[in-house]
Amino acid sequence: MPSHRAASLLLALSPCLIAQTPASPAPLDGIWLGTLHTGGPSLRIQIHLHQDAAGKWTCSLDSLDQNGVGIPCTLSSATNPIAIDIPAVHAKWSGSLTANTLDGTFTQGADMPLTLERQSTMTKPTPPATPDAALPPADATTIRAILDKDLAAALSSGALAPSTNAGVTIGVLAHGKRTIFTYGTAKPDSVFEIGSISKTFTGLLLAQMVEQKSVQLNEPVRDLLPPGTVAKPASGSEITLLDLSDQHSGLPRMPDNFAPADTTNPYADYDSKLLYADIAHHGVSIAPGAPFGYSNLGVGLLGSALANRANLPYNDLLHQQITGPLNMTDTSVVLSPSMRSRLIQGHDAAHNSARPWDLDALAGAGGIRSTAADMLTYLEAQLHPNQLPATAASTPQGKTLPAAILASHTIHADVPPGMHIALNWFRADATGNFWHNGATGGYSSFALFNPDKDFAFIVLFNTTISDKSFADRLGQHIAQRLAGDPAVSLAN
Repeated sequence: MPSHRAASLLLALSPCLIAQTPASPAPLDGIWLGTLHTGGPSLRIQIHLHQDAAGKWTCSLDSLDQNGVGIPCTLSSATNPIAIDIPAVHAKWSGSLTANTLDGTFTQGADMPLTLERQSTMTKPTPPATPDAALPPADATTIRAILDKDLAAALSSGALAPSTNAGVTIGVLAHGKRTIFTYGTAKPDSVFEIGSISKTFTGLLLAQMVEQKSVQLNEPVRDLLPPGTVAKPASGSEITLLDLSDQHSGLPRMPDNFAPADTTNPYADYDSKLLYADIAHHGVSIAPGAPFGYSNLGVGLLGSALANRANLPYNDLLHQQITGPLNMTDTSVVLSPSMRSRLIQGHDAAHNSARPWDLDALAGAGGIRSTAADMLTYLEAQLHPNQLPATAASTPQGKTLPAAILASHTIHADVPPGMHIALNWFRADATGNFWHNGATGGYSSFALFNPDKDFAFIVLFNTTISDKSFADRLGQHIAQRLAGDPAVSLAN
């Protein structure tokens, strides 16, 4: 990702476990290096963990062969089982410490073995590819011709080569003009899973319900759950709706009781009964100054809580508050017959066909499907909330939408390094770009808007995150082309 130098890691990997003789645990503080064997190029992964004099841990990850340096991570458990969250690439590592080895599993849509060995010095990353030269700032009328040239190698032998069956739909909005175009197998009206971009809709649902005075940002989430779901903490603070939206809730990335019966559709059987049981077990107390920690559980819980307060299923609440007023007829958790007929086939990292993911209780964290046209309507509303379609003003929910959109951009917390977070939108401090990416088992996506420069775009790709994460790199590239900056190369 452009704002934090993140590189996404591979999903399709061959096993690589190294047997170790158990020994007395050694301190976690240090440099840890391991290799993901892909069947093609291997990826060296380096994690730097440090505990300061006050006992506070810092964590960063380097994907050395992708020049992904300083990717922020969080040590959510420092005792066996060790747990490290890497929110920038929607991943985590969990395992155990024995002597000078961290032996465990890297999870990024699928579980993969990754063993890390203690190192005495930091290993330097592979030098980055030379960026493409800067061009004059692109707009909606020139971006297609630019990308035709910039994607030539990807179309012949890279991420969009015919053998991959991959397709990408791109929508660009700049200074009031929009364009939608495609490469590969995608069509302009293809439906994609948008993954964690769904979280920004959940953030806007929160802002809408605050404007309508049915909830408050500082309201405990416990008050929105069925009575008796979870006990009030005996002392101290408890998790609020804002804590869930700004990813500072202290909740783990995934529920402890997440054990899908079908790993090809892993969220389908995770229902509200399991969600509430997990929250009851975890509790809702929160430590003062809880750090940023990307949590699908947290935002999924927020979506369920808001739906409870509204007495509506999440999908119906989404339609009532956002997609209905904006006339986004192709955006939904539940596929309409028309959307289903246009749902493009998804693929895993090895280019095999992948099933769509059906999300139940955690739909607010990643369950929405959409098209480029609808997503441009959504992003145009972010750029110009006071110029919404006429349909918006015809409903009570549409009348509060302009103020809610502006409120959803208000910065609430930091996300090191160089970022802050609003109501689920990340903002890169250096550029002023608001962004979010997403991924499911067969799709990946990237959305960005910049109110000051008046541009926005959506990238929808029918392949999950993988080596060099094509959707993220393409999103970074488009942002740089629209800004007139040197652009990350898409040639490999």
